[in-house]
Amino acid sequence: MKSRHISQWIKDFLDKHPSRANSLIITIYGDFIAPHGGTVWLGSFIRLVQPLGLNERMVRTSVYRLSQEKWLVSEQLGRKSYYSLTTSGRRRFEHAYRRIYFAPQDTWAGEWQLVLIPGSLGGTPRDALRKDLAWAGYGTLASGILAHPSADTEALLDILQENGAHDKVVAMKAQNISALTSKPLQELVRECWNLDTLAARYLDFIELFRPVLRTMRAAGKLDPEQCFMVQTLLMHDFRRALLHDPQLPAQLLPANWSGGIARQLCHDLYSLTYPLAQQHLLSVCETANGPLPPAAPYFYERFGGLKLPDTAP
Repeated sequence: MKSRHISQWIKDFLDKHPSRANSLIITIYGDFIAPHGGTVWLGSFIRLVQPLGLNERMVRTSVYRLSQEKWLVSEQLGRKSYYSLTTSGRRRFEHAYRRIYFAPQDTWAGEWQLVLIPGSLGGTPRDALRKDLAWAGYGTLASGILAHPSADTEALLDILQENGAHDKVVAMKAQNISALTSKPLQELVRECWNLDTLAARYLDFIELFRPVLRTMRAAGKLDPEQCFMVQTLLMHDFRRALLHDPQLPAQLLPANWSGGIARQLCHDLYSLTYPLAQQHLLSVCETANGPLPPAAPYFYERFGGLKLPDTAP
């Protein structure tokens, strides 16, 4: 039986925080479909997302656009269309996966990743590369110089490769010589990354999702479809906050950083909803071979480790 309080929370969320269909579908593919093979029959996907306010026309238009943008690829079998993640779409999810489901490193030894973009790389290629690096958390130290204090080297190389810039820019590592808590370093961080705005965004996230966590913890029994909807909205909003989070080491962040509190809240609500959300997903979605396959082992590594199906509540 559905909870009236949770239904009202979902309705209020959808009314006050409308989302673009493309973006919401990307969240669902990344959080739900990717771990189950990445392919789904479109008709069943339409049924899955309908309660979130996405009608058939909106979904068909969105998956077509996502195909044009190389996120998805379609295959027609008889009268049914199946949409799968492309290779580049999977790579983009892998970059996001590390940022969303794994906490930033606890310690930092003062090492930086630097990317030097020469003036010869101009126009659209330069802008595209800067955009992708900014999404990965790089800040601009000076014109043509971007840096990150704890970036993933493999992710950086993937970004350079995807932009065809691996042989056009200089990537290097640098080591901090001064104290890691020095005032100039703190000032540099504030100049390169707008932490005040990000902190406020995380506080909004906390204020929005803390009440539904309390409600679901107090509920005697949870509904699978409501768990799916809450988890989708949770990860969609958390992902939007993370898009602007450089995920700096703790030494460079203010005390009582709201991002850490938001991540713990996300972990707690995800752990509560995912078993029944998975149950709902598998009851609705189909592939050409029948039900979705079981989730890949890496799914259970999320947020420091989820309970396996045989121990899930």
